[in-house]
Amino acid sequence: MSLAADVIKKMTERSLTLATCESLTGGGIGAALTSVPGASAVYRGGLVTYARDLKSSLAGVDEQLIADEGVVNELTAVQMAFGTQRRCNADWVVATTGVAGPEKIDGVDVGTVWFAVVGPKVGMSPAPQYTELTRFEGDREAIRGAAVEHAFAMLLRVL
Repeated sequence: MSLAADVIKKMTERSLTLATCESLTGGGIGAALTSVPGASAVYRGGLVTYARDLKSSLAGVDEQLIADEGVVNELTAVQMAFGTQRRCNADWVVATTGVAGPEKIDGVDVGTVWFAVVGPKVGMSPAPQYTELTRFEGDREAIRGAAVEHAFAMLLRVL
């Protein structure tokens, strides 16, 4: 069974929904999820915010944050996740932003990826949020593929 199938199974058992907000993975997480039979019970959809301006206009990332810090940082990943959670009305969201190459972006090295996972707010408690910074080796496709698999592994850990 694939990690995507494991995520679908676990979320189905718990009656949870999932959405994605992807930058460097370019929809790879959503594609892997929708290849699993039964994904429609869980996966609400996703945003592919590859362009800087779409991170703000679609996912709700603060434009000043992008201007000051660039697009590859922890807070951008978190804001992408929370914005997508609101837009897609999902219990859980995983977001990715990073550099697949071949060149640095905003001075950030190739292979650098920030992940954010946010969950549902329970009562008066704030929504849980988890972030990870990872650096992958390899060419563009290897980095993107590793990021997709890491997103699923991270989801499984926090669920």
